[in-house]
Amino acid sequence: MSQPVKLMGMVDPHVHLRDMEWAHKATFASETAAALAGGYWAVFDMPNTPPNTFTRAALDQKLATFQAGAVCDWGVYFGASRQGNWAEYPQVMADTCGLKMYNNPTTGNLFITDPSIREQHYQAWHGVIAVHAEEDVIPTVLELVRKYRRWTHFCHISSAAEMAYLIEAKREGLPISIGVTPHHLYLSQDDLPQLGSRGLMKPELKTPADCRALWQAVSDGWVDVIESDHAPHTLTEKMSDRPPYGVPGLETTLPLMGLALHEGRISLVQVVALLTTGSQRIFKITPPPDTYTLVDFDDSYIIESQNLRTACGWSPFEDWRVYGRVLEVWIRGQKVFDGERVLVSNGFGQRVICG
Repeated sequence: MSQPVKLMGMVDPHVHLRDMEWAHKATFASETAAALAGGYWAVFDMPNTPPNTFTRAALDQKLATFQAGAVCDWGVYFGASRQGNWAEYPQVMADTCGLKMYNNPTTGNLFITDPSIREQHYQAWHGVIAVHAEEDVIPTVLELVRKYRRWTHFCHISSAAEMAYLIEAKREGLPISIGVTPHHLYLSQDDLPQLGSRGLMKPELKTPADCRALWQAVSDGWVDVIESDHAPHTLTEKMSDRPPYGVPGLETTLPLMGLALHEGRISLVQVVALLTTGSQRIFKITPPPDTYTLVDFDDSYIIESQNLRTACGWSPFEDWRVYGRVLEVWIRGQKVFDGERVLVSNGFGQRVICG
């Protein structure tokens, strides 16, 4: 076997782990176990799973449920509401990893269209703001970044046009970062006939030309983070007449980046930055001592649904040959995953303190 690579503190800053009112889809216990199997030290959970996390009471419920169930470390976002909940911000900032603002339609009821409401959220929040912003909405958000200088992470960028806006903003020196998902890199509209509803996500899959533009931006160093946007639904739900948006990704992100490494699309240095130090820099976090993942990037295998730990038990990348087997995960000096088994009990995970 080749020499394993040590990744110091893998972070996925964009997951939807379910639980609570959607515990039938997945739980914090099941999906943080999937995170360990995917090599992650920590995951940051989005606020649009019911009950939506945009009140102090909902935040407290989520924090308590996470603390009881998680086997990896974790953080949670607070949600910006369309009615305006900024009066809560001083009481919640210390307990969250950032604010999430939805500027385009997606799962949940946090979609904000009113520019004045968006601006008041930008005025009131003083940490990282993660945004769902697509196409021509991006320049309107960049105006707020320009005015208020709040660090803004643009989630799941999926098209050439979106990337062009953000590259120009980076050249201008605006305080922004860019996240891209493996499914927007490796899958396109051309895959939908074969994938069917398993290829249904927000943002939607784009053209092969958009995929090429994303890969170019990754290669050129414009992209800060590869994030899974892990969003499990039961296969029954996905195959129904009204399938929900979202696909799982915690266990496939690292090996898909290993595939990209094997294909010569990116370097090992870039893999490390995209999966570890990019998120650590954005959210001003430092992994605890002796927290790392050992990966054999020369080990290839086929993604098979029966080997996934996510409760939904399927992947749009089923039957793909990938590279990069997780051998061990260590958190705070304790081996938590041995390549096959989770070795700690529910509740081992701790909340990550950001910036």
